[in-house]
Order: sequence, then C-alpha cells, then structure tokens
Amino acid sequence: MGGRGGGTTSEVIDLPNNEPTTPLSVRRLSTMRLSRRSLLRSTGAALAAPALSGLGLASFAPVARADDRAWKHGLSLFGDVKYPADFKHFGYVNPAAPQGGTVRMSGFGTFDNFNEVVALVKGNLAMGTTFFNETLMTPSFDEVSTEYGLLAEAARHADDHSWVTYRLNAKARWHDGKPVTVDDVIFSFNVLKENRPDLAAYYRHVTKAEKTGEREVTFTFDGPGNRELPHIVGQLSVYPKHWWEGADKSGNKRDITATTLEIPLGSGPYRIKDFAPGRNITYEKVSDYWGKNLNVNVGTNNFAQVRFEYFRDSTVALEAFKGDQIDWRTETSAKDWATSYDFPALREKKVVREEFPQTSFGVMQAFAFNIRRDKFKDARLRLAFNYAFDFDEMNKQLFYGAYKRIDSYFFGTELASSGLPQGLELEILNSVKDQVPPEVFTKPYTNPRNSDPQAARTNLRTALTLLRDSGYEIRNTKLVNAKTGEPFSVEILLVQPAFERVALFYKPALERLGITVSIRTVDTSQYENRLRQFDYDIIVASWGESLSPGNEQRGFWGSQAADQPGSRNVVGIKNPAIDKLIDRVIFAKSREELVAATHALDRVLLWHHYVVPQWSYPFQRTARWDRFSRPDTLPKYAASAFPTIWWWDEAKAAKATR
Repeated sequence: MGGRGGGTTSEVIDLPNNEPTTPLSVRRLSTMRLSRRSLLRSTGAALAAPALSGLGLASFAPVARADDRAWKHGLSLFGDVKYPADFKHFGYVNPAAPQGGTVRMSGFGTFDNFNEVVALVKGNLAMGTTFFNETLMTPSFDEVSTEYGLLAEAARHADDHSWVTYRLNAKARWHDGKPVTVDDVIFSFNVLKENRPDLAAYYRHVTKAEKTGEREVTFTFDGPGNRELPHIVGQLSVYPKHWWEGADKSGNKRDITATTLEIPLGSGPYRIKDFAPGRNITYEKVSDYWGKNLNVNVGTNNFAQVRFEYFRDSTVALEAFKGDQIDWRTETSAKDWATSYDFPALREKKVVREEFPQTSFGVMQAFAFNIRRDKFKDARLRLAFNYAFDFDEMNKQLFYGAYKRIDSYFFGTELASSGLPQGLELEILNSVKDQVPPEVFTKPYTNPRNSDPQAARTNLRTALTLLRDSGYEIRNTKLVNAKTGEPFSVEILLVQPAFERVALFYKPALERLGITVSIRTVDTSQYENRLRQFDYDIIVASWGESLSPGNEQRGFWGSQAADQPGSRNVVGIKNPAIDKLIDRVIFAKSREELVAATHALDRVLLWHHYVVPQWSYPFQRTARWDRFSRPDTLPKYAASAFPTIWWWDEAKAAKATR
C-alpha cells in the first residue's frame, strides 16, 4: 500500500533519502506533520506514499456473519497489531514531552491553495495541510503496515476483503465544535475520487460509501481478494461537508473543486494562524483539540506553533538557515553537505548536524522519458541515454562519492530484483513471457559503468550503435531520423536551478552523440501545468516505494493512469504485461507471493528502459539549531520523525540563542 507517494520531484534531487513524493513536494515530507498520509502523499510523494502499509496477511479472524464480526482498534496486514486496545501511547514517544515553542522550517517555490482536493490539478498546495486535515486511521512508526484509530475509533471488514466498515469516534469534532459525521466521510470520499486523478486510480475499486449506522460508514469494493483496500480507505482525508457547502464571508458559495486561500475548517491539532501567500504560513496549536488525549496523539504535536518560510530554491534557504531564520533543514545536496556547513554557529555547537537512517521505503529516482512522444517509443534509444550517463564521474565530481547508482524500482529493499528469476518469480514471469523483453529471463539488469575514460568512450560507442538500430544516424555532426532527416532534440525540464549542474554535466555526453539538448528551468506553477498537460521530453522523477507495494502501482505504471492529468505515470506507460504484473502484486495472497510478484514487475520495468536511473543515499541528512529534544529511541520506520515527536527544549534554546 505504498501508495500515494510517487510522482515527480521539484528540488535538488541528489536526495539524502529520496522521499516518496507527489509533484513539487519532496520537501513537504520532512516538513509536514509526519503521518502515513504525508509519507505516502507528500508530500518531500506523495507522498502521497510514506507509508509502510501494503499487501500481506490481514489480522482479522474469520467469523460467521458480518453482524458478529469483532471491531478492531487497529488493522495490520502482517498478523496482530503491536499495541493492545487499551494502550496509552506509542512506545517511541515521550508522553510527558513539554508543550510550547515555535519551530521554523522552509518551503520552496510558492503556494496559492489550502484545498487538498484539487492539489494535483490546480494551484500549488501549501505545506502542512495535514496539520489540520485528519484521516480515519493513523500509522504506528515502529510497525510495518499497521494503522490505529484516529477519526475512526474502530474498523471491521469481510473475510474476503470485499468491504470494510469504520466506526467514527463520538468525540471527533471540527474546530467549530460540530461533530465529524458519516456524511462528512462520504462527502470526502466522493469529492476526492471525482477530483484527484491519483486518488481516482487509488480508489477505483471502491464502488460506494454508505451510512450503515449512526457513526458507521461502509465502503464496498468491486470484488474480493484485494487485501489492502480496507487500509487504503483508512488513509482517507475527511473534510467538513457543512463548511464546504456553505458560504464564505462575502456570501459566495464555497467550491471544493477550486483552489482557495480562505482558511479552511479542520479537525486536527493545528489551525492556520496567519499567512502571506507564497511567502510564509504559520500553524498554531488548537487548545481544545478533540483528540489531544487520544493514545495515538499522546507525546506528539508538541509545538505551540509551526511556521514555514518559502524560498525560491535550496541555496537561499541554506543561507536563511545559517542566519537563524530557519530552525531545521533537511539537506538534499551532497555538495552542500560536504562544503557549506563551516560557519560559526556550527563550530560553536549551536547548530547540530545529524544523519538518520532511512529504513522504511525504497526508491526509483531517474531522468524519466515521456514516451507519449514518438521519439522516445523505442527502448533501444532510451537505453542509449543510459549508456551516455556517466554516473561514476558525476558522483566523483559533484557528489563527493556519496551516492550509489539505483538499479531497481524498489532500490534499498528486499523487493528489488537481482540475478536471474527463479522459483515463483520465474513462474509469474512465464505468464507474460511473450509480452516482455527476452533479457528479463537471460540477463541480470545492470547499469553501464564508466570506471575509467576508456569505459566512458566504449559506452558512448554502444549508445551510438543503439541509436542507429532505432532508426537514427549522424549527418553533419547531428543525430537525425534516417528516414525523415529530422534532427533529434530533447529538452530536460527542471523546476529547481540547483539541479541544473546535474543536467549540464549530462548534456555534453548527449551532444557527443549528435543530440541537441536544451535545459529549461521554469517556476513552480509553469512546471505543474506542463506536467499536468504531459508537455515535456525528460523530467527528473522520483517514485517512493513502501515495504509492501500495492494499488499505487497502477498509478505509477498502469495503462489507465497514463492519460490522466496529474497522474504519477509521468512516463506514459501503457503495457498489458505490466498491468498483469501489477495485478499479481495487488492480489498476492502471501508475503512470499508479494515479494516474487514485485521482483517480476521490477525486472520488466527495468528492461523496458523507461528511465535513466540516478542515485540514492540511505540516510536523511539534517541540520538544526540546537533548541529541540526528542525521545531516546526513535521509531524504526520514520527517520528523524521531526517535528512530530520532538519538543522545544528551553535550556538548549537559551544556549543556542546567545
């Protein structure tokens, strides 16, 4: 269920942790209230994503009749949940954490919208919307694939996973004091499914949501066997129907299908205090928040205020951090990490640098082709671009040797394919044998290596041969279509100037092959619009993958998503064999089958050469002004977990401010 987290990236992509993201939200993952929804949706991905749920074995014991089915306080796809129904708080929090203080973090680009419903199709969503928009369930960060009640206090579902019912917490309230109702849930499901392309794909097997009790809502699925659908529904963001169907201060009826900068009504621990469009936004803690004593919230949401300052790019944000305008920074540049932190506050130990291991997900980060365009339809041509990419020298010159080359769409996890297919994986691949590249069965996938200048020249010659095999030839130093004579040109579309150094490093090698290369960096709004219209040749994209992938794979690689504006299938893949393999992942009946099916999907995606894989790093690099404290033991599956379980430390703050 690794799911709402994939998409395209928006800032320096030599990421320390390659967060799953949705368009323009790499930075949101580390700056929003940490939740499975932010890990999956964004959100620094989608993220989406976050973020560890997926296919596996459900924890619900079979019963004879639905009416007798036991309510559960938590759902797990891997056996029993860790925490019992009467648990007081998660094991990784400090239940006595001090309350108060302000944390300042950075955003990039701009924002002109607080409405999540249209986030992928209109406007630029503000960072931190998960502070006031809540979900039915919320994750535990020291378990895989587990959710506990938030707006919903309990759930139950059919043995064959053909439906799920959630029972709302009677105490759940909107900030205006009105209760969160079943009608709110149904309204939210419908508007998200109708207006969010990514969620339309994610929820497409949910046929209806209906009221089945005073506080009970039942979601019916289009068939049995999709084990993660109950969990997917648990991630549903719930919005106040009465507020959205009402009128604003000017008397105009609100429109949930439009962007808005009117401060929305929420149900979460924070509300928007003030903002300057595109410049900053401050969230303040809600003193009478209905859920502050819930076991899933104890020890979290400890800051009185969370503030985001927006910057055009990471370079400016770094200088703001050095100038004590920002408290916390997730460093996404290996170069800056190595060279840009020698300043007085660090030497005086007022600033702390720390790396946190990423163990919760894998990633594919890459130059992604738009194969909707005819010039990229031949896999041999796409492979030629990989042979022209000198990662080894780039890693040495630009990244201080910090990174490893990605060689799997599930890089960094047990789900990454390797060697040759065997056993159940081979059996699965044989079911699509006549529809996939033959190399899937005969050659382990590897990226070209440029270990020395001779290897680099050899790889360029191989690239030229591949280009010729795909119908191109060199005429007057230019690569042209052998039949039409049309020159071959590409535009690499970027949204962060800091990534230009990577594209400029890549450009000369492509030009040696006769390719005309342009690099264009545009502002956030234009970038979003071009992505929605599929108006690009090559972009930089990142797909975060949970430890248990599922329905989100249709949004990443499925045929139906290829033509949906705002889709995370930015490549434009329409491949029947891949669709079949995605179904094998989704409908896997055991962990063993899930791993085998994912290996098979990974291998087929790789051998189609849809992307030129880039790099990854297994840690989240962070720097902070030393004003905060955290529990002694951080959760295994949430890296730094900042700011969710951290708190303001008065004693440290006094020293850091001197």
